[in-house]
Amino acid sequence: PDRPRPPLTTEDEDYYREDQERYRTLLETFRHSELPPLETSLWLLKSPTLIRATFEEPKDAAAWLGRELTEHAPGFLTHQEADTARLARLVTTATTRLTHGTDVSFGFYLGRTSFLSLALVTCSPNHWTPALPCPLTR
Repeated sequence: PDRPRPPLTTEDEDYYREDQERYRTLLETFRHSELPPLETSLWLLKSPTLIRATFEEPKDAAAWLGRELTEHAPGFLTHQEADTARLARLVTTATTRLTHGTDVSFGFYLGRTSFLSLALVTCSPNHWTPALPCPLTR
């Protein structure tokens, strides 16, 4: 059976207020950080200033991805990752996934200390997080 909760103390109220403030601070830090989120769809929570390009059609978004992959391929850590046939397959796969309304996310090491993250996020609505609006329409 449900039991009544004990009344909140001043200490409890202070803790909850501090916790809410901490959450707001962390959310703002997350929104403005260029670090990729663990779930691709959570890019929709990020600041619109982090958007590099927008597209109406999946094929246009995949073409952008292809240009980005081609531009960065010389810096990929392995020759296998930079293989043009492999990159073409990634672009083809991205087109298919975007056409079906799912997100695309790829990551590549560039040398020893850099990591390239490329993400294409669908919205209107997003398949995984339909409640999140497109950043440019907020």
